[in-house]
Amino acid sequence: MAKRGFTFPGQGSQAVGMGKDLAEAFPEARAVFAEVDEALSQKLSQIMFEGPDETLRLTANAQPALMAVSLAVVRVLESRGVRVADKAAYVAGHSLGEYSALCAAGVFSLADTARLLRIRGEAMQEAVPVGQGAMAAILGLDLETVLRAVNDAEDGEVCGVANDNAPGQVVISGHVGAVNRAIELLKAAGAKRALPLPVSAPFHCALMRPAADAMEHALNHVTMNAPSVPVVVNVTARPTSDPEAIKRHLVEQVTGMVRWTESVQWLAGEGGVTELYELGSGKVLTGLAKRIAPDATATPINTPSDIEAAVAALNA
Repeated sequence: MAKRGFTFPGQGSQAVGMGKDLAEAFPEARAVFAEVDEALSQKLSQIMFEGPDETLRLTANAQPALMAVSLAVVRVLESRGVRVADKAAYVAGHSLGEYSALCAAGVFSLADTARLLRIRGEAMQEAVPVGQGAMAAILGLDLETVLRAVNDAEDGEVCGVANDNAPGQVVISGHVGAVNRAIELLKAAGAKRALPLPVSAPFHCALMRPAADAMEHALNHVTMNAPSVPVVVNVTARPTSDPEAIKRHLVEQVTGMVRWTESVQWLAGEGGVTELYELGSGKVLTGLAKRIAPDATATPINTPSDIEAAVAALNA
């Protein structure tokens, strides 16, 4: 039987209207959105379905919203016989998507996951005053070249690699001045493009230390179960099923690099995964998977028709 990996998208995959077609088609999806709304004491689902976009994009809203859509897909699939524990060999998620993966694998309850992501979003937003941090996407250079440039650009400030998304697609993060210096160095090194990103905070760098401390405190006060399938974690790009290790890695992840290229390479290599499914909003991870592991199939599941096709394929 084919080995499958279920992956869960991160920030940037949100869009007004996300989850609305699922809510209209499936009572299981409506139940997920209602439970998340209740856990957060907020009509987050209304913001997801109707906007406005600038409210949905706020980190404290986007993170639990993306998780809610992913878990709506999971619950609908499970109601049709496609259980994560039975159908996936591994789960993995990009940044906040790691929480979606952990919830799908039974590590956290849905309500706790929503509350953890609200805390995470607010803490990441508050860690650095607006205007002091920046992020930029670097296209066309290998990770080692980017790592050298960010190191040279620091000059007493913080600058690091936030996401290694795919070969030739790396995101850097840190103080505005250091990121701008790195952009110039990377252009000189031959980057095809070096694009400042419209983000509200410099994620996945040392400036996020206050947010990491907040998550350590929050994770110490929540129930964690062993996952039903191993989770390939962002900071090691390796699988684990140990709740204590998962907790430690979630804290490290706030300031650490999202090693997505290596994670997918591990899944398709040592993990033996031949089919990757992206559960949730958008198709970003599907596109990355086709670049990282072209021999594996990559399929997004985020619409009612996607779900019907996946149920037929996964129950075959």
